[in-house]
Amino acid sequence: MRAGAGARVALVRIVLVATILVTWEAVSASGWLFRDVVPSLAAIGTAIFRLLGNPDFYANLGVTAGEIGVALAIGGLAGLATGILLGANRFLSDAFESMLLYLGPTPKIIFFPVMIMWFGVGTGSKIAMGAISCFFPIAISAAAGMREIDGVLIRVGRSFRASPWQMVTKIYLPAMRAPILNGIRLGLGVAVIGTLLAETKLSNRGLGYLVIQSYSLFDMPRMYALLIVLFVLAIGANMLVGRLARTASMAERRTR
Repeated sequence: MRAGAGARVALVRIVLVATILVTWEAVSASGWLFRDVVPSLAAIGTAIFRLLGNPDFYANLGVTAGEIGVALAIGGLAGLATGILLGANRFLSDAFESMLLYLGPTPKIIFFPVMIMWFGVGTGSKIAMGAISCFFPIAISAAAGMREIDGVLIRVGRSFRASPWQMVTKIYLPAMRAPILNGIRLGLGVAVIGTLLAETKLSNRGLGYLVIQSYSLFDMPRMYALLIVLFVLAIGANMLVGRLARTASMAERRTR
């Protein structure tokens, strides 16, 4: 990106954020909505400061992060294996890939009652919700990445009589690093959404529980503080995976 274009983009972002903050403060001061529904920026800032100084927040953050991490590992590995199978086998792709495409956009929260019956009301059902949420984008990205692999690489592997495991580890995965990381980037986002939604529905631990608890107590500054912290953490994780995806994409282009 050129320096001039980058400066204009940064300026637009700054103006957008400033407009949102000014509008929020104006609505808060106007009293148009019910009292404390839109607290002032100062109240929210104070709530963020108190939240970050509370050890209970970090305990619940650890619970949520652990659930999301396990969910991403389970759903990601299952999605990766499914995508490789569909991408490598035309018959399986024709038979099942359309099901992935149709089920992928379906709101996964509808499966939560089933997850509760299968895994109980503890962390198992939250992990299951996160795993089923991230499975679909990772599987679809992996299947698409398989079709982009240079046929020469596949023929070379077969000419050396590589085993299926060797084909996966030596040919498939290195050749589709960028699609896999992009799938993980999408999968992480929906895993966070699925896990937090499950925590708001039935839980006594985690950040989703803290959000719904603040709402129930009508502690709006604390609720908005939690949402802002969640937003910042999600942006940070997404930026990290996105940077890895861009690095992998550039490395892939250099090897061609």
